[in-house]
Amino acid sequence: MLIEHEGSIPEIDSSAYVAPNATICGNVSIGRGSRIMFGACIAAEGEPITIGENCIVMENAVIRSTDVHATRIGSHCLVGPNSHLVGCVVEDCVFIATGASIFHGAAIGYGAEVRVNAVVHLKTRMPRFSVVPIGWIAVGDPVAVLSPDQHDAIWAIQKPLDFPGHVYGVARPPEGSTNMEEITKRRSELLGKHARDRIFSE
Repeated sequence: MLIEHEGSIPEIDSSAYVAPNATICGNVSIGRGSRIMFGACIAAEGEPITIGENCIVMENAVIRSTDVHATRIGSHCLVGPNSHLVGCVVEDCVFIATGASIFHGAAIGYGAEVRVNAVVHLKTRMPRFSVVPIGWIAVGDPVAVLSPDQHDAIWAIQKPLDFPGHVYGVARPPEGSTNMEEITKRRSELLGKHARDRIFSE
């Protein structure tokens, strides 16, 4: 399904394939020979999403941009099933495995691998040909690649990266309080713009 969002219509090369139940919404460009498989969702929430040539986006993968974070995927990349990418840059020839997550401001270098269920946190830079092992977490610049049982070490790097400020534009709340009311109100307003979307191809 192809959807116009805020006046932007997806641009898909004539040689690309989009599965009948995949969703492509807004300011999205998909290059020559790319394949968007069943159930995948590619949604530009303001800033563009660019996908290069001969990319494979597997079943139920989600690729998003936000109102302030564009997403760019180079050529010859594979985005595995059930993976999630938002507001990041992925260079050419990158392998992103099943269930991997890559967050806002991250940059994945040429030929890198993000393996099954691995996470690349916000503002993290992965060098060329680097690897995040199965289920591990990459965080920071320079990057530290840590196993999930090292929460304190991960948090020591992640906390100063300011997820609430960088992603939602709100201050981190003091311990014992929450900013979810502000976050959800802001996101509701932004996402409410989809009420004006127009489906132009199914």
